[in-house]
Amino acid sequence: MARRKKGKTSSKRRGGGSKLSRTETVTVRLDPKLRYLAELGARKQRRTLSSFIEWAIEWSLKQIDVDGSRSIADLANVLWDVDAADRFARLALRNETLLSHDEQVMWKLVKDNPLFWWNNRDENLDDWSWRISESNMNFECLRENWSLLLAIAHGELDPAALENPSRSENA
Repeated sequence: MARRKKGKTSSKRRGGGSKLSRTETVTVRLDPKLRYLAELGARKQRRTLSSFIEWAIEWSLKQIDVDGSRSIADLANVLWDVDAADRFARLALRNETLLSHDEQVMWKLVKDNPLFWWNNRDENLDDWSWRISESNMNFECLRENWSLLLAIAHGELDPAALENPSRSENA
């Protein structure tokens, strides 16, 4: 007859693994040989397969050169932001070549629209001018219009949806 120890319950253990505040689940396909070898690597390092894959990705990001002098890992702090719109702008302002097609569509809309930039009005030309730079970007406006930009990039809305003729002057 099996005995149960006092104070113990038979309920499932909650929240095993890493104690990180937030993680994302990614499904990947691995060739059987690669999976086996990754499992061996994980065993050698006394890690779970998931932890080993995370470590391997972090290591590889240190090897990928972005601009001739810095790796993706070197730029992590300037590229990462919890807000998707801010992440997009930070990447676009630093390296447009890393943008996906949809992001390229959105970036063209952002660059061409004075709505997203602090600017000055040229009284002689009766026109708006702005400088494309992080310090000149109106991040608040970008965040407010983020879902609109996504819808335009996915072909759900016409780019004319961004037109805003009653624009106030910003200095």
